[in-house]
Amino acid sequence: MSNPRPRAIYPFDEWKVVEETYQTEHHLRNETIFATGNGTIGLRGNLEEGWHGPDGQSVDGTYLNGFYESEPIIYGEGAYGYAKNSQTLLNVTDGKRIRLWVEGEPFHLFHGRIQNHKRTLDLKRGLLIREATWESPRGHQIRLLSQRLVSFTRRHVVAIHYTVEALNFDGHLRLESSLEGEVSNQITGGDPRTGSAFAGPVLNTEEVLLTPTGGALQQRTTHTGFTLASAMDHQMETTAKVEVDSIREKDRALIRWDLQAKKGQSVHLTKTLSYVTSKDTPEERLLKAATAEVKSALDAGFDKLAAEQRRFLDQYWEHSDIRIEGDPALQQGVRFNAFHLLQSTGRDGKTNISAKGLTGEGYEGHYFWDTETYILPTFLYSHPTIARKLLEYRYHILDYARERARELSHRGALYPWRTIGGEETSAYYPAGTAQYHINADIIHALKRYMNATRDQSFFLECGAEMLFETARFWADLGDWIPGKGFCLNSVTGPDEYTAIVNNNAYTNLMAQDHLVYAYTSAQHMRQEHPDAWTALADKIGLTDGEVAEWKQASDGMYIPYDPERGIIPQDDSFLEKAVWNFEDTPPDRYPLLLHYHPLVIYRHQVLKQADLVLALFLQSHQFSLAEKKRNYDYYEPLTTHDSSLSPCTHSILAAELGYREEAYEYFMRTARMDLDDYNQNVKDGVHTASMAGAWLSIVNGFAGMREEEGRLRFQPMIPDAWNRYRFRIRFQGRSLEVDISREKTTYTLLEGEPLTVFHQGRPVEVKTGLPVERAMKPELEGVIFDLDGVITDTAEYHYRAWKRLAEELGLPLDREWNEKLKGLSRMDSLERILAQGSRSYSDEEKQILAAKKNEYYRAMIADLSPRDLLPGIGELLQELKQAGIRIGLASASKNAPAVVKRLEIADAFDTIVDPARLAKGKPDPEIFLKAAEQLGLPPAHCLGIEDAKAGIQAIRQAQMFAVGVGDESVIMEADWGVPDTLELTLAALRQQFDQFHRN
Repeated sequence: MSNPRPRAIYPFDEWKVVEETYQTEHHLRNETIFATGNGTIGLRGNLEEGWHGPDGQSVDGTYLNGFYESEPIIYGEGAYGYAKNSQTLLNVTDGKRIRLWVEGEPFHLFHGRIQNHKRTLDLKRGLLIREATWESPRGHQIRLLSQRLVSFTRRHVVAIHYTVEALNFDGHLRLESSLEGEVSNQITGGDPRTGSAFAGPVLNTEEVLLTPTGGALQQRTTHTGFTLASAMDHQMETTAKVEVDSIREKDRALIRWDLQAKKGQSVHLTKTLSYVTSKDTPEERLLKAATAEVKSALDAGFDKLAAEQRRFLDQYWEHSDIRIEGDPALQQGVRFNAFHLLQSTGRDGKTNISAKGLTGEGYEGHYFWDTETYILPTFLYSHPTIARKLLEYRYHILDYARERARELSHRGALYPWRTIGGEETSAYYPAGTAQYHINADIIHALKRYMNATRDQSFFLECGAEMLFETARFWADLGDWIPGKGFCLNSVTGPDEYTAIVNNNAYTNLMAQDHLVYAYTSAQHMRQEHPDAWTALADKIGLTDGEVAEWKQASDGMYIPYDPERGIIPQDDSFLEKAVWNFEDTPPDRYPLLLHYHPLVIYRHQVLKQADLVLALFLQSHQFSLAEKKRNYDYYEPLTTHDSSLSPCTHSILAAELGYREEAYEYFMRTARMDLDDYNQNVKDGVHTASMAGAWLSIVNGFAGMREEEGRLRFQPMIPDAWNRYRFRIRFQGRSLEVDISREKTTYTLLEGEPLTVFHQGRPVEVKTGLPVERAMKPELEGVIFDLDGVITDTAEYHYRAWKRLAEELGLPLDREWNEKLKGLSRMDSLERILAQGSRSYSDEEKQILAAKKNEYYRAMIADLSPRDLLPGIGELLQELKQAGIRIGLASASKNAPAVVKRLEIADAFDTIVDPARLAKGKPDPEIFLKAAEQLGLPPAHCLGIEDAKAGIQAIRQAQMFAVGVGDESVIMEADWGVPDTLELTLAALRQQFDQFHRN
C-alpha cells in the first residue's frame, strides 16, 4: 500500500484556505471548499454575481438542514416493505446574489479582464473573503472586496459585506441584490453518490414582499408541505447620491441602487439574510420572524456580527483544535476538517449531519450511520452538548423507527439506514435496510456518551427508551440455530460489497455489545431509578422476560471463527468466495461500484470499506493484539477503500499494531481527502465522515486513546514527520490536555476534579495545574524467554522422542531435518513429519501420536535439574528479578511448566503462556503478545529471546526487540544476537534495547 500524497491544491496556511488565482475548470470544486454554514444554513462558495461560464461547472446551492422534498420512489418491480418515498435536501432560495454594473458593463469573471482574484476561507474568523481587481472591456477598473459569514450565534442569519472601489474613473455604478426563488436541484449523471434531481420545480412561491431596502419570499414544497420564509435587508454606505428601486417579480425580490462613483472612493453594501421554516416556527409567523431576524442583524452591523463569529470560534477552537508541529499541510487539513464539521452539524436536536454536510447534494442530503460512528465522537470529547443534540435527533425520530420495525415484522425499533425526516428512504435494500447494524451503531454512541458525560437526565428522558426499543429488535431478529447459537441472518455489514449474508461478524459483535448494555442498564435503572423504570416499562410494554431474553441472546451470540487462519470470517460464507483479481483490475475501474454489477462484486472477497477491522476498533477490549493483527493482515489487502469512511479505520488499527508508515499513509488520505480532492469528487460536497476520521486517526490512532467502562487509556506514538501534537479531551466534567512530543507525553488537567488515566497500561493521576510527564522512549520492563535453546537445551530430548516415533511409523528423521521443527508447536511438528509419508491420518490418530511423542519426551526429561540451565541464565534471572523487570516464558512446549519446575526456576517467572490456548504458533507473534499482555506491559517495553528463526520472526512481528541466541543465521534475523547465553546480562540487554529505541 503506497499512495504518495497528492500535489497540494491550496498553499499551506495553518488557519486559512486560499485560492490564489481563478481557474474555471476548478470552479465546482472550489464551490465546495469555500462553502460556509452554521449547521442550519449552508451556502456553497458561489460568486455573488452568479455563474456566467460553461454549463455544468457550477451548482448554485443554498441548503437548510432538514428541509427536504419527497416524491414516491418508482420501482420497476416493487415488493412489500420497500421504502415508499424519497427525501431530498432542497436547494432553496438564493440570497447570495449581488450583481454589479460598471458604466453599464456587467461585472463577472468571463467578461473584461481579471487582474487578480483571491478567495480566503478564514477558519479562525469564520469568514469567506473574496478580493478581486477587474477591468471592464472599456478599461474601467474596480477593486472588489466581499466578506460572507453564516452566523454561528444567530442560526437563521447570513451576512455579506460587499465593497466596490472605483480605481481609475468617475462614473456610474449599479448594484442589484436579490432573493432568487426560482431554484432547482442538481442534475445528476447517474452516479448514485451525487444526489437526485426532481422532475420539475418543487419550491412554489406563495408570497413576495418588498420594503424600501429589502424583501421577503414565502414558499412551500409540493409534497412535504414545508413552508420557508426567506428575507433580506440592506444598508448602503456611500458619499454619493443614490437612487433606490424595489422590484417585485413572480419568484424574486430585488433592490437596485444607482449612483455616481468617484475615483478612489468606496461603496459599501451590507446585506443580511434569514431563512426560517415551518419545521421550527408556526407558519403564520414565518415572514414576521424572518424579517425580524434580518432587521436585528442589520441593526447590529457586519462588524458586530463578525465579532460574535470570532468569539464563538475562539471557544470552539479552544476545545477542538489539534495542534501539529512538523507538517503544515496536515495542520491545515485537520483544522479545515474540524471547521467544516461544525458548519455542517445540526445543533437543535431535530437535525443531524449528512454525508456531504451542507456543501452539496451528494447522497440527497441523507443522514447515515456516519454520524454516530465517525462524527459524534469528535464532538463528544470536545463539545459534548453537540453530541447530545445529535443523539436527541435519534430520539426525535424513534417513532418512525418503531414503525419501520413493525413494517418488517419485528418488535422494537429499527432506525432507517438513510433518512432526513425519519422514514427509511433507501431504495436498494441489500445495501440499505439490511444494514441493521445502524441500531447498534447508534446505541454504541449512546453508551460512549453516557460513559463520557454521565448525563443521567438524558438517559432517563431519552436514552433508555432508545436503548430498550432497539434491543427488542435484536432479540426478535435473531434465531437460535443448532450447532451455532443465536444468529443474525440475511444482514449486510458496513462493507457494501458484501450484501445479505448470515452472521456478519461486525453486526453480531456490535449487537452483542448492544444487548449486554441494554441488560445491565435495565438492571441498574430498576434498582437506582425504580419510578423511572416503572414509567418507561409501562409506556413501552417492557417485561422482565424480555430483559432476560437480552441476556440469553448476548451470551449465545454466534461469532464466526476460522481456526485454520486464526481469524474471524467477515460472515459465514466470505472465506468460501474467490479473492477479487486485484492485479488485473485497472486503476480506472475503481470505485468498483461504478464499473461492475453488484452480483459480480458480491461473489468475491473484496471490501469497499473496513468491516471486521472496524469492529476490532469499536470493540477493542474484546480482542487481543494478536487477534487484531491476524485479522487486519488478512483483510487489509482485500480492501479497496472505495468508501471515504475506510482509510481512517485502517490508520487507527495500523497505529495500534505498530505499522507506523501504513498508519500515516492512511491518515494522509483522510486528513486532506477534500483539500487535495483525493477522490476527484469534492465538487459534489465534502466527505464529513472522513473529516471526522482525521480526528479519530490522531486521537484514537496515534495517541491510542480508548475509553473502556468510563476510563481513558492512552498508548501514544508520534509520526516520524511530526515534532509534537496536542489536543484536549472533555471527559466526565473535566478538561484534559494531552501533549505528545518525541521525548514525552504530558497530561495536564485544565479543569475539574482529579482524573486517573492510563498511560501505556499504567495508571496516572492528574490534578488541576499539576502536569504529569511520561517518557515516550520505551523502557525495558519485561523480558520474555523461549525455553529450548535459551534457558535449557531439551532439543536433544525432543529430537530423540520424535525420532523414536518416526521410526515406529517408518518415516525418516535425522538431526539436519529436525532443524525444521525448531520453534514449532507439537502438532505443527507432527504434521511436517507425517507429510513425508503417503498415509493420511485422522485428527484422532494425530492426537494419539502427539501424545505418544510427549510420553517419550517426558520420560527423557525426568532427570532435568538446575545443572541443565544454560550458562549465565540463572544469574540473568536473578538480575532481572532484583531490578524489578517482569519475566515471561513463551515456549511452544506444553511441558514448559514441568521443565522450569525441574530446573527449580518456576518462581522466577511472572507468567508462562499456555500454548494450548493460542490460535497460531510461531512465527505468528501471538505467543509473545500474549506474554506481554499477561505481564501487563506494552509490547514495545519488552524484549524477547529466541534461538530459532521462527521465534525471532514472531518477536519482531510483535513489535518487540528481538534477541537471538545461537548460530549466525539466527543472529542475522534478530535485532541483536549472541552466540552464547553467557553473554546475556542485564547490562548488555539494557544497552542494546536503549540503543535500538534511540535509533
